Amino acid sequence: MSKNKKYRSSDWFNSKSHRRGTFVHRGWMRNQGHPNHLFDGRPVIGICNTWSELTPCNAHFRDIAEYVRRGVYEAGGFPLEFPVFSASESNLRPTAMLFRNLASMDVEEAIRGNPMDGVVLLMGCDKTTPSLLMGAASCDLPTIGVSGGPMLNGQHQGDTIGSGTGVWKLDADLNAGLISEDDFVEAEISMSRSKGHCMTMGTASTMASMVESLGMALPHNAAIPAVDARRYSNAFHSGKRIVEMVKENLIMSKIITKESFENAIKVNGAVGGSTNAVIHMAAIAGRMEIDLTLDDWERCGKEVPTLVNLQPSGTYLMEDFYYAGGLPAVLNRLLDKGLLYGEALTVNGKTIKENNSKSVCWNDDVIRTFDNPLTKDGGIKVLKGNIAPDGAILKPSAASPHLMQHTGKAVVFESIEEFHNKIHDPNLDVDENSILVLKNCGPKAYPGMAEVGNMILPQKVLKKGVRDMIRISDARMSGTAYGTVILHTSPEAAVNGPLAAVQNGDEIKVDVENSTMQLLVDDKVIDERLKNYKPVLPEIKSGYQKMYIEHVMQADKGADLDFLVGRRGSEVKRHSH
Repeated sequence: MSKNKKYRSSDWFNSKSHRRGTFVHRGWMRNQGHPNHLFDGRPVIGICNTWSELTPCNAHFRDIAEYVRRGVYEAGGFPLEFPVFSASESNLRPTAMLFRNLASMDVEEAIRGNPMDGVVLLMGCDKTTPSLLMGAASCDLPTIGVSGGPMLNGQHQGDTIGSGTGVWKLDADLNAGLISEDDFVEAEISMSRSKGHCMTMGTASTMASMVESLGMALPHNAAIPAVDARRYSNAFHSGKRIVEMVKENLIMSKIITKESFENAIKVNGAVGGSTNAVIHMAAIAGRMEIDLTLDDWERCGKEVPTLVNLQPSGTYLMEDFYYAGGLPAVLNRLLDKGLLYGEALTVNGKTIKENNSKSVCWNDDVIRTFDNPLTKDGGIKVLKGNIAPDGAILKPSAASPHLMQHTGKAVVFESIEEFHNKIHDPNLDVDENSILVLKNCGPKAYPGMAEVGNMILPQKVLKKGVRDMIRISDARMSGTAYGTVILHTSPEAAVNGPLAAVQNGDEIKVDVENSTMQLLVDDKVIDERLKNYKPVLPEIKSGYQKMYIEHVMQADKGADLDFLVGRRGSEVKRHSH
C-alpha cells in the first residue's frame, strides 16, 4: 500500500467525503472477486485493449494483456483491463482512417472517466497505435505502449513474401497476365501465416518504431515478432514499469517533446517508414500541444539515409530486422553520428542514449551502415507548388530514381470510382510517361482519406513491363506500398484546393530534389477553373461521418478533428451518484 501518496483512483475507491460513492464504486467492482486489499490505495493501472477478431493484427492481445497484468501485480499495482474501439485496417470501410479519431475519443474518455492512475496501451494494427496515443495524450497520465509485434516472415513458393507489398506486386503480375488467379489466392495464407501485424515496414511496424523512438515503449518493443516469447516478456516488464511510472509521476508530456518528435522523424527516415507516419505524428503532436509541421519533416530528414533494408523499400522483413538487432541497433547508429537528441527521456526513466548506445547490429545487410545505405536520402520529401500550397509528401526510398525529376501529361480521375472504371480501358490516353492524378480522396471527400493513392497502373502500361509511374492524389497509401507516389496533397480537391484545377493533358513538373511540384498552367486559368469546380462529396446527413466531415482538418494538420486538438487533462470533479 502507498501510504504517503494519494493517487487519482483514491477519489473513487478511498473517498472519506463521499462514502456512498465509494461503496458504489468498490462494491460493484467486488462482484468480480477482487479482494478488499486491492482497494488499499495502490496504483490502479488501466490496460487499454484493442483486441478484436475483426482486427486480425490484434487478435492475440488477450494473451498480451495477461502478461501485462502479471507485471502490474508483481509491482504492487491493481490491473484493470478495458476495451476500446478497434480500428481494423484490413476490414473497416470506407477506411480505418475515418475511425482513428473516433477511437481516440473512446480512449480519452475511457481513461478520464474511470479510476486509473496509469495506462498501458495495447496497440498493433495501423490506426490502433496513433488513436491510443492521441487519446492518452489528451489525458496526460503516466502511459506506456506495448505493441503486438509483427507476423513471421511470409513464405510463398520458395520465396519470402511481405504483407501488403506482396499484394501490390502479385496484383500487378495478375493484371499483366504473368500469374493465374489460383496463384494469387494461394498467396493469402502464405503471406499471413502467424499472429501479428504486417511484417513489412508498413504503417503498423513504422508506428511501433515511432512509439519506441518517441520514448513511449521499452527497448525492442518495435520489432519482436508477435509469436516470440520475448514479446510476452516485454509485455510483462511494461506492466511492471507502469506502476513505477505512476509512483514517479512520469506523465506523457515529460517524455514526448519537440526533441523526441525530431528523433522519431529521423528514425522514420532510417527505417524507411510509412508515409502514414507523417499524418499520425502530426495528430499526436497536436494533442500534446507541440508545433510539428511538414517543414520539420523536410528539415530533420535531409541528412538521414535509409539504413534498414526492409520491404517495401528493400529486401528483408521484420523478423530479420529483430534478429539483426532491431530498432536499438538503428538508434545506436544514429546516435554515433550525432543525429539524435541523446538526452530525450523514455518510459523506463533512462535516456535514448542510455538505452541504446551499446546496442549491436548482427547483420549489416539488414541494417546498413552509413557507408552503405539502402538509399542516400531516406527522409520524407515535402513537395510544394501551385498544386499543393500546403504541401504533399513522397517517400524517396520506395520511389524510382528515374522519376525524381519528371514532366508528364496528367491523366485525371475525379473520383476513385471513375479511376476503377477507366484505368484498364484500352482507349485511355495514357503511357508510361503520363502522370496519374486522383482527386476527391482526401479527409473530407472520401471521407477519411483512404489508402488509394498507390493507384494500380493501366494494363496497357503493365504489359510493356513498366512497374512505376508518378501518381498524385489527396489520398494516402498503404505503408506496405511502393512507387513514385505523391500523397496528402493539401488542401484537398473537395475544399477547392488547386489539385481540383488539374485537367487531362495538363503538364505537371515534379522536381523532388528541389521539393517542388508545379502545374504548368497560368495562375489565372487555375483560378477560373476553381471557380467552376464542383467537388465530388459524399451525401451524409447524420451520424459520426457527418461530424467528421464538418470538423476534420487537412492532412498537413494530421486530419484530426478540430475540437480534439490539445490536452484536456485527467481531472474529474463530480461524482456519479
